[in-house]
Amino acid sequence: MQVLKFGGTSVASAKNITLVKDIIVQKQEAGSLIAVVSALGGITTQLVNASLKASNGDEGYLKLLNQVEQKHIKTVQELISVKAQSKTLGKVKILLNDLEDICRGVFLIQELTAKTSDKILSFGEKLSSTIITDFLNDCGINTSLAKPQEFIITDNNYGRANVDFGVTVPKISAYFSEQLPVYICPGFIASSKDNQWTTLGRGGSDYTAAILASALDAAELEIWTDVSGMMTADPRLVRSAYAINEISYEEAMELSHFGAKVIYPPTIQPALEKSIPIRIKNTFSKEDAGTLISANASANGHLIKGLSSIQNIALLNVSGSGMVGIPNFSHRLFRALSNAKVNVVLITQASSEHTICVGIDTSDISKAITAIESEFAFELSARKINPVEVEKELAIIALVGANMKEQVGVSGNMFSVLGQNGVNIKAIAQGSSERNISVVVHEKEVKKALNSLHESFFLSDKRVINVFMIGVGNVGSALIEQLRKQKSYLSTHHHIDLRVVALANSRKMYFQERGMDLKEWKNKLEHESEPMTTESFLQKMAELNLRNSIFIDNTANADIASVYNGVLKESISVVTPNKIACTNSYEEYLNLKKTALKYKAKFLFETNVGAGLPVINTLNDLIKSGDEIIKIQAVLSGSLNFIFNNFNENTRFADIVRQAQEEGYTEPDPRIDLSGVDVKRKILILIRESGLNMEIDDIPSRAFIPDECMNAPTIEEFFNKLEEHEATFQKMIADAKKAGKKIKYVATFNKGKAETGVQLIESSHPLYNLEGKDNIVLFTTKRYPEQPLVVKGAGAGAEVTASGIFADIMRIANAN
Repeated sequence: MQVLKFGGTSVASAKNITLVKDIIVQKQEAGSLIAVVSALGGITTQLVNASLKASNGDEGYLKLLNQVEQKHIKTVQELISVKAQSKTLGKVKILLNDLEDICRGVFLIQELTAKTSDKILSFGEKLSSTIITDFLNDCGINTSLAKPQEFIITDNNYGRANVDFGVTVPKISAYFSEQLPVYICPGFIASSKDNQWTTLGRGGSDYTAAILASALDAAELEIWTDVSGMMTADPRLVRSAYAINEISYEEAMELSHFGAKVIYPPTIQPALEKSIPIRIKNTFSKEDAGTLISANASANGHLIKGLSSIQNIALLNVSGSGMVGIPNFSHRLFRALSNAKVNVVLITQASSEHTICVGIDTSDISKAITAIESEFAFELSARKINPVEVEKELAIIALVGANMKEQVGVSGNMFSVLGQNGVNIKAIAQGSSERNISVVVHEKEVKKALNSLHESFFLSDKRVINVFMIGVGNVGSALIEQLRKQKSYLSTHHHIDLRVVALANSRKMYFQERGMDLKEWKNKLEHESEPMTTESFLQKMAELNLRNSIFIDNTANADIASVYNGVLKESISVVTPNKIACTNSYEEYLNLKKTALKYKAKFLFETNVGAGLPVINTLNDLIKSGDEIIKIQAVLSGSLNFIFNNFNENTRFADIVRQAQEEGYTEPDPRIDLSGVDVKRKILILIRESGLNMEIDDIPSRAFIPDECMNAPTIEEFFNKLEEHEATFQKMIADAKKAGKKIKYVATFNKGKAETGVQLIESSHPLYNLEGKDNIVLFTTKRYPEQPLVVKGAGAGAEVTASGIFADIMRIANAN
């Protein structure tokens, strides 16, 4: 005898039931079969709601019952031929009238017992099985309607009755001894020994099928649902989840207990006892292999078989010195919870015996606290234990795999992945079987946690990096284009899926959670965006709560730099060419570093100095390896170097400055570059990265532009003033030429002091031959005391700055 089970989605509509019929016809070729069916999709929930409304004296139950009636009548009319409809509609009407009578009684007395609730809920399966049986017969398939109340016998634990297998198994054998071609059996329902309707718990149709398969020694139990097997994770939360090919009974039981909805937990036990394989199949894609649950599957496949989660969890923490060394304390606690019918989902206890923490459903908080306070009234009054602490809005995430016990470091990897993504673990539980590691996290972290773990354990060849970018001007646009061109290469050769999730300028912002098409970003930002504020951008970024997130600030905006600390606290890494954050007070600079360390995020700003040159990384490597900085000499302004390299006695200083502005080597207002403030910021960052405490006001700067020019009211006036002072600049050139030297704007740190300003550089010095817009940094250290370590290259321009930001992104992507 074959046993198949079809869930609510498989019989949710006439169209779906037709697919079920096709499967039954195909399977019938192999012999007799029993098809266990659930209520039509959504009906059981409607019956629950109708019964509750009736018990509250709310006549709205009639509207719900009418919806139930209309759905079933419509299904009959769509499935069954006109000539056969009246007979089926008559059966359906009788059942619906009985249902309405029972609900009317509940409404009148405004009382809903568990016994009555079971009777009401049983109508969902009665109705669906009646319709499906008549439909199959109308299609010429010889089908009988089985009556589970005659062969599945339970106790009177209404709502989730316990099966008496000693009575049930022989009754099943006798009932199906004739082996007719097709039986349709309503799932979920049974009867007590005194002939009262009972139910096997929500999801009990799976259990009905397993009971039948076990009693009839079926070769295999097939459970047909709306997914192609048990998934590595909930596909609604983890889009990259996929079907597991094979899994052991124990692994499937762990996953189903911890929220995997594909199979009802008690289903597995009857099949396990008889070693009957269970195959999960997809009604809507019947050619898919599905998942095979069997005894010998544990040694196959991935180390980890799946991830599961339960939400609406609360933690109750019982603590106190009066617990230590006291026999039966745990027994009393769990007895009290059991008597109050509170299901304990997770338990963890400190080895000191000072605390016991239990996870329960949020709906059970009140009765759990009442039960504990009643049981330990004396200890509470004597202050031997503390009042029960409650933490809500939590969820349990379970990592399941029978092979975990064969591998060292699974727990460590799990905790590391969660920590790197800022997911705080509230409690931990791991059974001695080592098939399950469970952690309690905040509900809002579930999606990020599941995706991070799934990526680590199932998609380790592909690491998703989510980028949020403010600033799409010259540097930002260049970076976006570089990311677009490299996306395919990174995916193929480095197994990194780089996704730009958000882009913003000063007016608009555009978000796309799955990553945007970088060919269309300008159009999207212009036409499909929303108004930009820094607060709303950060709020949306935090709400998305994506794993492996990087915030990129391509601006020079102080307000945006001020939010870095809050971003890092969300465990989101920060990459920026914006020098403001690192050159505010030394205390603020250190705080950013500490925050990044505390929240497992990265704070990278390589492009603060030297654009794309590896200046800061080189310095960091020296310091980490134990070297000590003695002196730094550097030309750190590509724009000033460009100006002085192109200025001579045959040109005008104002013309060269204007050329630098037009070619993008200076800020729109060149005075920012010419003031030397930018260079002061850069040398300050290098000094701080060397491990020294210094403020920007500690660095004197020798001005070379007359105050009259710098104080001009407009940029155009500034250029006019430069022209008026051309003689000053020509004298600088003449003096340099006479001395056989070149003019460079140099930043120097030596013996604890720093300064910036124009210097005349002799021909033997490394700074002398610095061309174009290049930067150069000379590190004199204890290891390089005579011949300094030199970092030299292009130090300005959108492309090289963007490449430096890109390099920081890749450092984060490859960090773990």
